[in-house]
Amino acid sequence: MLIRAGFELALDFAKPTAVVLMTSVHPSQRHKIREPERFTIEPQVPVSDYTDLYGNRCSRAFVPAGRVIFASNAIIENDGQPDVQVLNALQHSVQDLPNDALLFLLASRYCEVDSELRDMAWSLFGQLPAGWPLVQAVCDFVHAHIRFDYMQARANRTALDVYRERVGVCRDYMHLAITFCRSLNIPARYCTGYLGDIGVPAAATPMDFSAWFEVYLGGGWHVFDARNNKPRIGRILMARGRDAADVALTTTFGVNQLQSFRVWTVDDE
Repeated sequence: MLIRAGFELALDFAKPTAVVLMTSVHPSQRHKIREPERFTIEPQVPVSDYTDLYGNRCSRAFVPAGRVIFASNAIIENDGQPDVQVLNALQHSVQDLPNDALLFLLASRYCEVDSELRDMAWSLFGQLPAGWPLVQAVCDFVHAHIRFDYMQARANRTALDVYRERVGVCRDYMHLAITFCRSLNIPARYCTGYLGDIGVPAAATPMDFSAWFEVYLGGGWHVFDARNNKPRIGRILMARGRDAADVALTTTFGVNQLQSFRVWTVDDE
């Protein structure tokens, strides 16, 4: 399966501004790109790339005042299969985890493992079998606990806020699920990327970037999605991190206002 994925984002800047962008397909997925990514900025400015601490490809630019349009488009090959499930994947003892997984047990900006959520996680899930069934139980709970509402989105909602308010968008589902998993000694990391309506009824709302998360079980990382709570086809990873703070599409170092935003992910065959 070939998937055409891209976006167009227009911002109005009050003055010339430095910008960091995380708009590329993740380096681990480059071998799947069949039509090279075309990232553009209008008006044209120099762009330089670097790799961040989590292995994500980032771009830097200095844009002029006024309206600036960021856009990208690519064709990516996908196997057309739902997310892989490894139902017998075992949970590792903390002392047996690889060093690079330990970071994803710790508290982060939106995932306050060092809060009342730790005790709550053990109260809700501590008696369940470890491993894959435990993570699925977390997803089932979060999926049922939260009401999805774009109009209720806000940038400063933490996992504890999500639990108390019981409303949010996809990032909020993942932050709560990640926090519960980390509290239960399961490394969990936040992911963002494209996820179109492939193999499911088309959503009535405009397409957006999606969030999901990965946990370390059975010697590898596995995809879970507390919002959709079922295997999906066509995920295209862009970035991974501790939580949404690490994978922002744009980080701007000055005043700006959103003018328009459009995302597309379609079967190109």
